[in-house]
Amino acid sequence: MSFIKPIKRSKQLAPLSREHHDVLMFAWNIKQGLNNWTPAEEISPYVRWYWSNFMQPHFDQEENILVADLPASDELKQQLKTEHDNIRELIGGPLSKSALIILAEVINDHIRFEERRLFPHIEHTLTKEQLNHIYRQLEQQPQCHEKWGNEFWKRKLG
Repeated sequence: MSFIKPIKRSKQLAPLSREHHDVLMFAWNIKQGLNNWTPAEEISPYVRWYWSNFMQPHFDQEENILVADLPASDELKQQLKTEHDNIRELIGGPLSKSALIILAEVINDHIRFEERRLFPHIEHTLTKEQLNHIYRQLEQQPQCHEKWGNEFWKRKLG
């Protein structure tokens, strides 16, 4: 039996990792809603609401705080920005069923990239002082505590 060892995250990056769990749940909600035959027209407002309240601020934190001390030429920093731009484009476009499927997969893959490649790179590359500075900045960021009322992912329509 194979066992995947959990990733040990530094205290400084743990707040972003916790948010990543929530973003993975967001992607799961989309997929589950589609599996439950929820129309894309009903899922789309949730996607736009989640983007405005959670993902857009999270992306801003990663781009303006997390990778600020990495050089512009850093390959993983560039990949973060490219993937963020791709997700922004998907969310800003028409959210058909096929687009929602793609969006959920792209988000899932992006979070896995950040947790498995980018975060370890940052933890290895930056100094403890730089990591502590990131943590202090993250702690000062406002958090949204609103909940989405229509939990379409919990009911079956088909």
